[in-house]
Order: sequence, then structure tokens, then C-alpha cells
Amino acid sequence: MVDRNDPDAFLTNESDKAVGIHAMEIYFPRHSVKQEDLEKYMNVKAGKFTIGLGQSNMAFCSDLEDINSVCMTAVANLLEKYNVAPGDIGRLEVGTETIIDKSKSVKSTLCQLFNSHGHFDFEGVDNINACYGGTAALLNTLSWVESSAWDGRYGLVVCGDIAVYEEGPARPTGGCAAVAMLIGREAPIVLGNVRASHMEDAYDFYKPKLDSEYPTVFGQESNVCYLRALDGCYRRFAEKWEFRNKGSRFNLGQVDHVVLHSPYNKLVKKSGARMLYNDFHRDKDLPIFKKNKAELTKFKSLLPEQTYDNKELEGAFSELARPMYSSKVQPSVMLPQELGNSYTASMYTGLLSLIHSWHSLPKDGPGLAVRTDTDTATHNKKVLMFSYGSGLAATMFYFKITGRTSYIAQAANLEERLEERVFVAPEEFAKTLADRETKYGKFDWTPDTDPESTLFPGTYYLKHVDSHGRRSYDRVPVSPHRTTINYGSKAMHSRMGIAGRSKAFHSLAPPLRPSSASASSS
Repeated sequence: MVDRNDPDAFLTNESDKAVGIHAMEIYFPRHSVKQEDLEKYMNVKAGKFTIGLGQSNMAFCSDLEDINSVCMTAVANLLEKYNVAPGDIGRLEVGTETIIDKSKSVKSTLCQLFNSHGHFDFEGVDNINACYGGTAALLNTLSWVESSAWDGRYGLVVCGDIAVYEEGPARPTGGCAAVAMLIGREAPIVLGNVRASHMEDAYDFYKPKLDSEYPTVFGQESNVCYLRALDGCYRRFAEKWEFRNKGSRFNLGQVDHVVLHSPYNKLVKKSGARMLYNDFHRDKDLPIFKKNKAELTKFKSLLPEQTYDNKELEGAFSELARPMYSSKVQPSVMLPQELGNSYTASMYTGLLSLIHSWHSLPKDGPGLAVRTDTDTATHNKKVLMFSYGSGLAATMFYFKITGRTSYIAQAANLEERLEERVFVAPEEFAKTLADRETKYGKFDWTPDTDPESTLFPGTYYLKHVDSHGRRSYDRVPVSPHRTTINYGSKAMHSRMGIAGRSKAFHSLAPPLRPSSASASSS
């Protein structure tokens, strides 16, 4: 029987299997709207969305795309780029809150990508809880790969959403993206052995209107729920870390980067400052606080739950957190700022942004030599992850970089792909969302938009909804100048072969460690 008074009783055992992420791919729509244009269109003060929310642009979909097509594109993209055979996938899990059917899963629609190759034997279905579903899918799949049930094949996780809001102040916080991740042993991005969760019953953001895509949102309450979950996860994570590493106090100095779920960037900045406040609450004598000791003394006696609306405290720690935010958090915010809130995919667009930042090269700079340096420089980095979903569910965990990740940045090719987006006027954006409203939940219709002129080459799209609500899909023909989906001319195309079911991509990205290594807390 478990001794609940034993702090070690619920810690994860150290694994020697190096289970983690081998590959990542993102899909985002071709069309976007600029936040500065939305400010003018919605007749609000300049900077309200670009500075107040901290957002740059927002991706959105026409009637041609739904959550099935978005996830199909991300999965097909990953399999093709990394030359992974459908039969090498033993588990496929989906995280989404974009619901178009109350029974049939997104995963079941994705099966057509595998069934067409004669592959039917792979586990997993959908995970649903607001923005947390992607993390639930990831943790489930990581556990499967590490378990005795693992059969030697890869796991595949795809998390994605189409985030749309009705006309009003919340509309600029929408977005769209899907991220697919290939999971296996001997991975370069290894799950650490400490994690902590915070679960509550809350109504901060939810979707009770089953005839509409739009959520019910209580904005300020949702922000407080987010910060309260962050506090709970951070405190428990720190305690578990310290039990695992006897004699070592946990604080932000123990990790190299922090990736946070990003509804909008201003909340990410607040969260960075909030974690620093948590460090202060736990250890007021840390060197970072000595210079501001007099100013911070007034906050010593406050309990965390008394401080969520304390603007003076928020301002003090936001200023103190600026250097930390710049070095640890900001490298992960590019895609969330460019694409908007992608719900379940949000935190993983942040992780992909971070990997891109590690390996982004000068336009005319040297190639291979710099790549080798960046892989060496990122070896052993620890990345703290915070996932939040309204309702609410939250988990904090970390990854340790134990091998090369430059091939993931090369395959994603983010800069070139972002440059290929088409920006439309806010009027066109509003018209597109109004059109989606009229078709949501309807039967017997065909999208009006021409797929070849509006979508990236190789994108899957909704072809027809029949009189019984059955959906059929097709794919935009591949450009004659490209191998497949919107990779860009500089991207890697099918250059990685599988060197064994449990040792992927070693020919291109051999591990920096001499042999199999475990995730370490030190």
C-alpha cells in the first residue's frame, strides 16, 4: 500500500529509455489578418491588440477547412517530411477542443491516411478538455512508449484547433494551428522525471452552445484561473524537484527556458513574472531579490491567493522579470504571436519556436559549421513547460535536450513558410467568419471557396458534407516546384530514413551522448 506521507511515493522513477520527441511539424492556414488592421477596423485605440494583448497577426480558416482537415495536413506533412511509413505508427492520439461531431473522433478521420496504406493496427483516440487535450495526448503517448505495452513502433500525437470568437473584444484572441509530434525511445527531446498538475472545477471558458463554434468566456476570471493553476503547478513541481534532488532548492535558475500556454502574449509575460514571484514567496533571500529588497518587503506577508489583482505587486515583479523573460521565455513566443491562440497546439507552437530560435542562422551565414555549434550549445538544456486548459486542467513538466534538434528546425522551415502567408483586410476576415457561422452544423453543402487558389499546395480540405452529415476530404495538388505541402524551397524533403524502430533519425542526427541516456534532473 502506498504511504501517502512519503514525499517520494508519487514521484516518477528515472527511466533509461530516453522517451521523448523525435520530430515535430506544424500546419497553419495560408490566410492571416494583422492585429494592427483589426484595431482600426474595430475602432479601438492603436496598440490595444498589438501592445495590450502582445499579438502581431492571427491565422484563420475559410469554409474549406475544419479540424479534421487541419490535423490531416499536419500528420501527412510530418510523415512525408521525415519519411515515416504509416505502418511504423503504433499509437495515434489527438488533442483538440474543436468539436464537429459528438461521437466520431478526429483520430478516426485521420485513419484514412493510414488505411490507404493497409495499416489498421494503431491505438489511441481524442482527448478533450479545452486547451489541455494536446498535453493529455502527449503524456498518454509518452507513457505508452515507456510501458510494457510498447511494441517497438512510434507514437504520433497531433494537437490542433480553430479558435474563433463572436464579434466583440475577444475576437482578436483567436487563431489556428496544428502540431504533430513523433514519439519514441532514444529521443533528442526527453521527458523529465518531475511533473505536477493542478485540477479544478471552474467555468472560466467553456462551450455550452452546441450549435455554435463560439465559446462562453469570462476573461478576467479565466486569467485568474490560469495564474492560480500556474501557482499550484509551480509550487508542487518545485517540491517534487527538491525531493528528487536532495539539498537543491528549485527556482527559475534551474531551467534554461520556459514555454507557457499562450492565449495571448501579455498573459505569457504576466506568467513569467508570476513564476518569479513564486520564487520570492518560497525563498526571499535569492540573489535576484537583494537589489530590490526594500521595495519587495511589503509583499512578504501576502499570501499568493491575495495577490491576483495586486497591480503594484504585478508591476514590481514584471520589471524584475524583464531579463529572465528575454532570455528564458521570449525565444518561444514567435509562432503564438504570429498565428494567435491555437488552443491545444499553443504550447507546442511555443516549443517549436524555441527550437527554431536555437538554430536560426543569418541569411547569408555559414551553414553546417553553425548548425553543429548550435546543437552543441543546446545540449543538456532544460525546458520547463506549462500547459493550461480552462475548466480546468493544468500540468507543469520539463524536457531535457539530449541530442540534435537542428534537423527539426530545418524541417519546419518556419521563416520562409511564414513569409508565404497571405494577409487579408479585416472586412474579409469578418466576412469569412460570418460565412462559417451559417454552415456550422449544417448538412448537404459544398464549400464555396476554390481550394487551389486559396490554400497552400498539399493542404487537405473539406470537399463535401452530405445529407447525413458525412464529411469527405481531398488534397490540393502538390506544386510542381515542391515535393509536398508548404515546405518552402530551403526545407528538407524526405531526407531522414528510419534506422530502426527505437532509434530514429540517427543517420542525420546522431545523439551527442555516447550511449542511451536517461532524463536527468541535474
